[in-house]
Amino acid sequence: MKGTEFAELVAFMAVSQERSFRRAARRLGMSPSALSHTIRSLEERLGARLLNRTTRSVAPTEAGQVLFDRLRPAIADMEGAVRDVGACQMQPRGVVRVNLPRIAACLVVTPILADFLRGYPEVRLDLVIDDAVTDVVAKGFDAGIRSGERVAQDMVAVRLTPDLRMAVVGSPAYFRHRSLPQVPRDIRDHACITYRWHETGALYRWTFDSPGGSIDVDVDSVITANDTDLLLAAALQGAGLAFLPESFVAAHIARGELIRVLDACCKPFSGFYLYYPNRTHLPAALRAFIDFIKLPGSSLAARP
Repeated sequence: MKGTEFAELVAFMAVSQERSFRRAARRLGMSPSALSHTIRSLEERLGARLLNRTTRSVAPTEAGQVLFDRLRPAIADMEGAVRDVGACQMQPRGVVRVNLPRIAACLVVTPILADFLRGYPEVRLDLVIDDAVTDVVAKGFDAGIRSGERVAQDMVAVRLTPDLRMAVVGSPAYFRHRSLPQVPRDIRDHACITYRWHETGALYRWTFDSPGGSIDVDVDSVITANDTDLLLAAALQGAGLAFLPESFVAAHIARGELIRVLDACCKPFSGFYLYYPNRTHLPAALRAFIDFIKLPGSSLAARP
């Protein structure tokens, strides 16, 4: 349907409801003569008289009443949809879809879920755990969470965490028969549990600081997986050394379930950011989620 055809139907509905060209014209923000011309165009297009007019009254013809009755629920639905969109922009409600890696879910999102949903009972969160670098726009997500170094330059990003550090950890059972590595190159003599990127098949690099600068160590990977929970479970069972974000393993270290080594050699890396495509009108539900989850004092900006 063309725009002019839709405008003619809206004009007809207004006149039928108001039973007056003058009142309908005022409601539509147009002159009575322009409104009369619009109705004549509609009647000519349909080949039927839709309104009986006298100097004192206006009423639908039989054909006009049939058209009015058929259009009324459809117009009401469209008007309701427009009102709902406006309401969603003002009051946080609806679904927020977020793509994020498992570590970010554990460290950043899980701790705030209950409080957020209590504060915004009309918002629904759809969280998709995905350790790959997914195109959030192409896949229909409202936002994504990734390490800052993996966020595309054309995205708006808001910091969620300070910079993070990796930790090399092994269980007491593993170290019962192995010496503690003293320098990064000692890792080559240990069984290692390594993350493998699903989309490329590449292994996560074990990168360390050294007096000569940053170095990568080629490790003997006895287990590779694209799931951080599995890597952690394997390390807890004594299968080998794992290289995981320190926040992810801190509680296990504090309880003595894991032993951390090479602490001084582990370099920081960019923390997590929530990111989304630049929008003029940000949905209220997404705005509420961003404001609730972001690192205090942070602002919307490109990540460093």
